Amino acid sequence: MTIRQTLAAAARRLEAAGVPDAQYDAQAMLAHVLGEDMLGMRIDGGREVSAEAFARYEAMLSRRAVREPMQYILGETSFMGLDFRVGPGVLIPRQDTEILCEEALRRLGITGERVLDIGTGSGALAIAIALFAVTAQVTAVDVSDQALDLAQQNAQRLGANVRFLKSDCFDAVAQERFDMIVSNPPYISGEEMKTLMPEVRMEPELALYGGEDGLAFYRRITREAGRHLTPGGWLLFEIGWQQKDAVEALMREHIGEPFALRDYGGNWRVVGAQLRADEGARGEDARAGET
Repeated sequence: MTIRQTLAAAARRLEAAGVPDAQYDAQAMLAHVLGEDMLGMRIDGGREVSAEAFARYEAMLSRRAVREPMQYILGETSFMGLDFRVGPGVLIPRQDTEILCEEALRRLGITGERVLDIGTGSGALAIAIALFAVTAQVTAVDVSDQALDLAQQNAQRLGANVRFLKSDCFDAVAQERFDMIVSNPPYISGEEMKTLMPEVRMEPELALYGGEDGLAFYRRITREAGRHLTPGGWLLFEIGWQQKDAVEALMREHIGEPFALRDYGGNWRVVGAQLRADEGARGEDARAGET
C-alpha cells in the first residue's frame, strides 16, 4: 500500500478504538517508522510502504489501538525542549510540569545551588534543572529501580550531571540540606483514579496515586522538608488543579507563606513557599532530638 492508503486505514482503525487525535497519531507513528518528518511523508503520499516498515507500523498500531500511550510506543517525549526516553513503568513527563521547572530555574539564582528532586521518574525535571542552571548541584530520588535506571540513561545521553539515589522521600538524604526541593509527587485521589483516561491508567500507579484524597505525599514532604532546607530555601510542588487551597494550607503550616501559579490552560499547577526562620529552627531542634 502507499503511504496515503496506509495512513487512511490506520486512522480508521484508531478512530474505531476511540483514540483521540487518531489521524495525528497514525501520521506520527508512520513517520517514526520511516525516519521522516510528517510533512515530507504526506507530500510523498503516493510512495509504497515496504513490507518491513509496514510490519513495524502494524505492531505500533496494535499497541495504540489498546490505548497504550504514544510516548511509550515511540519511546520518547519532549520536556523543556529536550528529548527524553520514556517507557512502560515510568511516568510520562508533561508540559504542565514545565511550569514547575521554569519557576525553579527562576528562583535558583536567588536561593543557591543545591537542589533535590523528589520522585524523579524519567529524570526530566532534575535533568532540565541541571542543564539550564549549569552551576546547580542536583540530587534526584525515587523508590523505583526502573525509573532510576531510565533517568540515569537520560542524564548520560543528555550530558547532565545529576546524582540519583534510591530513596523513599528523604530517607537516603537524611543528614543533607538543600537550597531548593522540587517535587511532582503522586497526587491523583482514589475517586479520580476511577475516571482516568485509558492511556493514563497504563502509567505506573506508584507514580499517580496520592492516597484517597491525593494529598498523602504533600503532607509527608511538607512535614519533613524543614529539616532538609537551608535557611531561606524553597519548596516547590506541582499540584492537581483542585489542590491549591489544601497544599497552600500545608505550606503555611510547615514551611512559610505560599504562592501559586497557573499552567498554560489556566489551571492552578504550582504551589511553593520559602522556609521561614522559625521552621528552620524547628528543623534543627528535630535533628538534634534524633541524635
